[in-house]
Amino acid sequence: MSKRRVFRFAPSPNGRLHLGHAYSALCNKAMAEECCGRLLLRMEDIDTERCTPLFEEQIIADLHWLNIEWEQPVRRQSDHFADYRAALDELRDMGLVYPACFTRSQIKDHVAEYEKGGKVWPRDPDGAPLYPGNERNLTSAEQQDLAESGRPFAWRLDMEAACARLGQPIGWREAGCGPKGETGHIPAKPQAWGDVILARKDTPTSYHLSVVVDDARQGVTDIVRGHDLFHATSVHRLLQALLGLPEPDYCHHALLVDAQGRKLSKSQSDTGIGALRDAGRSAAEVIRMCETGARI
Repeated sequence: MSKRRVFRFAPSPNGRLHLGHAYSALCNKAMAEECCGRLLLRMEDIDTERCTPLFEEQIIADLHWLNIEWEQPVRRQSDHFADYRAALDELRDMGLVYPACFTRSQIKDHVAEYEKGGKVWPRDPDGAPLYPGNERNLTSAEQQDLAESGRPFAWRLDMEAACARLGQPIGWREAGCGPKGETGHIPAKPQAWGDVILARKDTPTSYHLSVVVDDARQGVTDIVRGHDLFHATSVHRLLQALLGLPEPDYCHHALLVDAQGRKLSKSQSDTGIGALRDAGRSAAEVIRMCETGARI
């Protein structure tokens, strides 16, 4: 007998849910119900400064109001830093991680100097410059000295070494579609992201690392999320392969956007579910707005 499929909705409690979040949660709910699967809720709260219990309470209240239920308990990433630290140590033991201390301004200056002659510095799918990787070839002793120097640093994945260690192409099964209609078997291209951050000196994980560890720990079989994370799946598949974690299926969906075509964002204070409720909208109306992509 095949196991029940497992879905998850994983918001960050650093603000109120908006229509885009609700749409993703409703997609997960609908797909779980269609196959009699399980739906989990995870709070991605590794940013302990911006994520608060109040925002978590508001998210849970908004989801209940939308008639979205999930299995207990809720997994909170802040309770599982030891899991992520163990995964990071495993990658360090493989020689695939190094301490990197360039700040954003230093990266910007490095790229600007490089591009003075008309050359173009490579950028990741989100448009950010790839990390220069100056510390990549330090000896183990030099890396240890840097890590113990007291300087701020991040643990970065040596992408070239990681792909070489894997030694074979990887990809994923896409049940939805990418931003350009990509579907079916999608070849992963993690090199496009360069040496991604896996942890910081003061936080033993990053989104990339924690999400693959959590999905494996929770037995998630189907990851349903927005187009904005389609390309990041290449990094996640690489980490899953390196760490020997199960390969889930993926289903990326279109994003809800505003009248100017900009995706909805907490940082832009886009209208939240709670505000719509307070304005007298019913749950049925809000769900219909999500399903039709209606503007607010």
